[in-house]
Amino acid sequence: MSDRGAGRATGLIDEISKSIIEQLQQDGRRSYAAIGKVVGLSEAAVRQRVQRLTEAGVMQIVAVTDPLQLGFGRQAMVGIHVDGAVQPVADALAALQEVIYVVMTAGGYDVLCEVVSASDEELLDLVAGRIRAVPGVRTTETFMYLKLAKQTYSWGVR
Repeated sequence: MSDRGAGRATGLIDEISKSIIEQLQQDGRRSYAAIGKVVGLSEAAVRQRVQRLTEAGVMQIVAVTDPLQLGFGRQAMVGIHVDGAVQPVADALAALQEVIYVVMTAGGYDVLCEVVSASDEELLDLVAGRIRAVPGVRTTETFMYLKLAKQTYSWGVR
């Protein structure tokens, strides 16, 4: 699991950078020229700031997809109890292609990971065969997604 640029972003996040981030959260394909008009910078200056923010790990610009539309019929969250150190387990889970999100937590589980698979059989193989085989995984609990009620990436900045 990455530190996601912790400590490297000092000085990068001023009010203009926050405004640029908010513009991209609303529409990741918005042009640098259009963003520049809103935040009061040239297209080149916006491009430079976006590059610095992405290189520092403050943000990334990606295509958000609907797993169901791409042939992944099952999506689930897996809660995991770990024996021993949590970081190596989180790292091993993050290396699995079907695992799309990993977070170490405080509370009922040591690790939560979100997974996608094409079918129930693939989900069973993933959880029972590969996730439970990761050294340090004590128990798992799988929460199958039935319907997505909300997914947003535009929570703003502080």
